[in-house]
Amino acid sequence: MVGCALPDDAGVFRIGEELALVQTVDFFTPVVDDPYQFGQVAAANALSDVYAMGGKPLTALNIVAFPTCTLGIEVLREIVRGGCDKVAEAGAVVLGGHSIEDSEPKYGLAVTGIVHPDKVVTNSGAQPGDYLILTKPLGTGVLATALKAGMLEPEDEKVFVEVMATLNAAAAKAMTHIGVSACTDITGFGLLGHLREMACNSKVDAEVWVSQVPFLPRVLEFASMGILPGGAYANKEHVTPFVEFAEEIPEAEKDLLYDPQTSGGLLIAVPEDRKEALEGELRNQGVASYRVIGRVVGEGKGKIVVRRESK
Repeated sequence: MVGCALPDDAGVFRIGEELALVQTVDFFTPVVDDPYQFGQVAAANALSDVYAMGGKPLTALNIVAFPTCTLGIEVLREIVRGGCDKVAEAGAVVLGGHSIEDSEPKYGLAVTGIVHPDKVVTNSGAQPGDYLILTKPLGTGVLATALKAGMLEPEDEKVFVEVMATLNAAAAKAMTHIGVSACTDITGFGLLGHLREMACNSKVDAEVWVSQVPFLPRVLEFASMGILPGGAYANKEHVTPFVEFAEEIPEAEKDLLYDPQTSGGLLIAVPEDRKEALEGELRNQGVASYRVIGRVVGEGKGKIVVRRESK
């Protein structure tokens, strides 16, 4: 049902009239120092792709690359424990996995979920007039860079880790209950990269209202100082030809819209007549950080206009 024809967050394979499998895989190097927290974040990030498709995680397999001789097996044990605890929180189970010796630690999951074939949510269904809702604040790439530079205070790091380790389960439950046009999760390509993919696949144009975009604490400060991850520059180079910024948008805010996210929120396109219902359901599910950040403005070829405010 969803494969290689259009880029999406996960593959979907129908196995019956009322059941389809959702499959995805994701792993990466540490973004935080604490091994247990790293396992939690990596697992939440991998599980997110299933939620973005409207699915429910069912099983997971660990993917591990680790330098056991230099870091020791106890560190690896904590990473895997963090991942397994997060999978359990999602109501899924870890069935096993595979590990290799490597000079740099890497961890993640291959996840299988389930979804009713009629309830699959893709990133190619956005329609003119849809509102765009983002369920987590941006800035994890900038804060990870600041953390590596020793510039992050403990209270900022705590918020940063909590946001990344939070499952998108509640947001996914809200959107599947109400019914939406399209969804994607915001990860390595940044907000504009993933919105560009959604708009291009849906054959629409979109606009973003930067004053409504939620940012993590201190990210504007760090971005203004040039504390940006390398991925932000790569995203900017790739997506800029398709983006038009209003003159009054500061450079730091532009950069944050390209910031690669780890375990970011869902970006949901919802019809106008369901917008208020979705907002209410997000609140009911405890998704307090969501914001309405833009709109699909019409049919097109994936152009994005970034304004300060909505017209």
